[in-house]
Amino acid sequence: MGATGIEPVSRRDARTRFDQPRCVLSCDDTSDGEGRKWTGCDTVRLSFCTYSARRAKGRCVRVATQSKRRRSKRSFGGLRRLPSGKYQATYTAPDGSGRQIKGPTTYLTKQDAEGWLTDQARSISRGEWRDAAKRIKVEVERFGTYAEGWLAERDLKPRTRELYRSLLDRRILPTFAETPMPALGAVEVRRWYAGMGTTTPTARAHAYQLLRTICASAVEDGSLPIQPCSIRGAASTKRARAIKVASPAELVELVAAMPPRYRAMVLLASWGALRFGELVELRRSDLDTDFSTVRISRAVARVRGGVVVGSPKSVAGVRTVHLPPHLAPALEAHLLEHAQPGDQGLLFPSQDGGHLAPSTLFKVFARARREVGRPDLRWHDLRHSGAVLAALSGATIAELMGRLGHSSPATALLYQHVAADRDRIIAGKLSELAGQ
Repeated sequence: MGATGIEPVSRRDARTRFDQPRCVLSCDDTSDGEGRKWTGCDTVRLSFCTYSARRAKGRCVRVATQSKRRRSKRSFGGLRRLPSGKYQATYTAPDGSGRQIKGPTTYLTKQDAEGWLTDQARSISRGEWRDAAKRIKVEVERFGTYAEGWLAERDLKPRTRELYRSLLDRRILPTFAETPMPALGAVEVRRWYAGMGTTTPTARAHAYQLLRTICASAVEDGSLPIQPCSIRGAASTKRARAIKVASPAELVELVAAMPPRYRAMVLLASWGALRFGELVELRRSDLDTDFSTVRISRAVARVRGGVVVGSPKSVAGVRTVHLPPHLAPALEAHLLEHAQPGDQGLLFPSQDGGHLAPSTLFKVFARARREVGRPDLRWHDLRHSGAVLAALSGATIAELMGRLGHSSPATALLYQHVAADRDRIIAGKLSELAGQ
């Protein structure tokens, strides 16, 4: 124990028992009260506290008390209390440089420093932040700019791209085009969703789903901190009407009511469950010689720019569909009378030799469905009917997915509607099991 009542510690121990010093500060020489001078004194500030070490006759003594440095935990920026008792505020520049921006002055109170940080965070979210050092305005990316880039980078089918373009122009960008990305939050999305109303539930669900997809990409890219689209069930919608599929008897009547050149088309749309875009691109070479299968590898999509021939709707859409044997005579007759010649001849050409337009087909289909007493039947309902008939024959979900060209079980399940007389058939089967 030294004369001052403080335990001496060697200089080496003072520097090795604790973290390595960050800086060295000077202090005045003083005596120990007994006439001995403390020479070569210095102050060593360690990483977690500050010590004043003075050398006397090759010895060092620890004479200062610990002074822990505390920082406030904040979501934006940071505060530091200086030895003077004032507060210093800092934050990271939003221009990507990683520079620490300090407040223009120190603040007497913590509340004043926090107020300055709040003002800076607000200016960043509004796109109005200026670097005081460079005197230039830093542009914050707007949602409209990000959405345009997102759409341009996506590899989409022509019809899908056209749908996304329409949803952006009509429903999303009018509200969010000029919104800074950091300012796009759950409250803004919820207000926008409520403002669309309930008169067009399908379009509203599609718009919300597209916005959620774009925002998910923005979160991955770091343009958004969190996903702002969190409305449960907003991306889905209930079917507007219950679909009553056509029975086999109704299909026979419908085929007979159609003009001869379109009868085979109705057969393939129902019993083969083919999409309209797949039907109008079928060629002679796609049919097997015995009419037992049809190969689907292309489809037609109509966009504003005209007709586009590409792959089917999904990867699973490229498939081979086995056809019921009772279709063979009608398909053979169609090839002889209505299909274009040659292996690449269209099975269902228009009058001018091109791809058949939907309006041309739907006009004659509307008359035929009225004649058979099914004015509610849409053309796409024929595909529904084919899916239900396949399910009634005992097809599993996996088999339905392969036949319909679906990539997920959930989509295939949408087509498994119950035929009107299915409950009667089940009841009859139950009686058979009972032996009655």
